[in-house]
Amino acid sequence: MSILQMFSFPFMQRALIAGMLVSLCAALLGVSLVLKRYSMIGDGLSHVSFGALAIAVALGVTPLYFSIPVVIAAAFLLLRVADNPHWNSDAAIAAMSASSLAIGILVISCTTGMTTDVDNYMFGSVLAMTRADVALSVVLCAAVLVLFLLFYHKLFAVTFDENFSRATGLNVGRYNTLLAILTALTIVLGMRMMGAMLISSLVIFPALTAMRLFKSFRGVILCAAVTSVACFCAGLTISFTLSTPVGATVVAVDLALFLLSCLLRALAVRR
Repeated sequence: MSILQMFSFPFMQRALIAGMLVSLCAALLGVSLVLKRYSMIGDGLSHVSFGALAIAVALGVTPLYFSIPVVIAAAFLLLRVADNPHWNSDAAIAAMSASSLAIGILVISCTTGMTTDVDNYMFGSVLAMTRADVALSVVLCAAVLVLFLLFYHKLFAVTFDENFSRATGLNVGRYNTLLAILTALTIVLGMRMMGAMLISSLVIFPALTAMRLFKSFRGVILCAAVTSVACFCAGLTISFTLSTPVGATVVAVDLALFLLSCLLRALAVRR
């Protein structure tokens, strides 16, 4: 079956559109998160999202509408903890992550007849994407991209030197909060495709790969964006061809490219 025939299926078209948008948003935000050493927040938020989605399905409400405010609230909390010198941010993220995962599993075990949909959020599924999911993904991803481009220079300043940014009068807390909200939205949107267990890889791997190949912030941003979208498209194609899970296949492609970038960097250093 050719690639054109493969993407003639409506569910593959929905997966491609939503996946490319989420991958692009995750890569753009991932650079700032990795540089600020906030990359584990993405992992913690994915587990919070799973717990929220499990509760939403059990209550019979729309999962995305319920989980978005919950994950945004969790992002606020984790950001406050990360900025507080009296708290251990790594321990706080780990505690929230484990607690949310446990709550989600307990809700699933106590709810009968509703586990399949939640499992799709946990491990990801192309078939789980609906037209409503794609429409919401397009709207929210467009909002993420517009806000990122609009506040690009502010986010750049906050990413590299918070103290200097604060001294120049920039409201650092506001832009850290914006970064957390955009990350929360991206994590929730990517749950359908990648699952709670793997969505954070879209945030981390493209940024790490780009940092091995480029030194400027703009170069890293552009490389991460292209890398993330290309790896998702390749992973989706391989997944459909070999009948493998989409999330795991995309991560495997991201990992392979990251290892290749490490090899190229090592060869360049030797020369």
